[in-house]
Amino acid sequence: MNLLDRPSQTPDPSDDCTTLEAARLLGMSVRSVQLMVDRGELQAWKTPGGHRRIARSSLEQLRATAGRPFTPPGLASAAPRTTAPPRVLLIDDSIHFQKLVSLLMRQRFPEVELHLADDGIAGLALYGQLRPQVLIVDILLPGIDGATLITSLRSHAQFAHSHLAVVTSLDETQRAPYAFALDQLPVIHKPRLVTELPELLMQWLPERVPAPTDAAMT
Repeated sequence: MNLLDRPSQTPDPSDDCTTLEAARLLGMSVRSVQLMVDRGELQAWKTPGGHRRIARSSLEQLRATAGRPFTPPGLASAAPRTTAPPRVLLIDDSIHFQKLVSLLMRQRFPEVELHLADDGIAGLALYGQLRPQVLIVDILLPGIDGATLITSLRSHAQFAHSHLAVVTSLDETQRAPYAFALDQLPVIHKPRLVTELPELLMQWLPERVPAPTDAAMT
């Protein structure tokens, strides 16, 4: 772990920043920054009062290395697809919900291609390759949290060609820290996913091929 005791020499305040300052610089929630410190992804230390201080050098290194994934490959030049089957990209690290959405898509939207990503970095790369019509993102993700991923994608003009839905197990109070990223986006509470997600997809994919009915199969 990179959460260390501060060396005995007098620190230069400009070398470090608070967790809140780090969150603003990275475009993340404070909780996401805290988790990154716990995972050793950011170098930090504690003051005698127990407050975290994060090394600016580790922030700069993270921004330099993470800056490339933040712009998915092909995002700047790819054109919207018009002839390929509708594509939906789900970015969620829960195997349970990946299976649930996969089953739901097979039953209700068999003509749609569903692609899966387990974390934010892989999801950004897949988005650049696939240019899906619909992107479904969980807020809590490893690598890049969902709020940061959403903020990054919405900064690109090409993202206007995709619809975005957020899924989460957090209730309204718990997702309040992510409100900056969820503004004007449909948010589906996971216990209601089976009923609410199909309604959204029917609105967003009007040209999809209807799923076969029982009458048509007899």
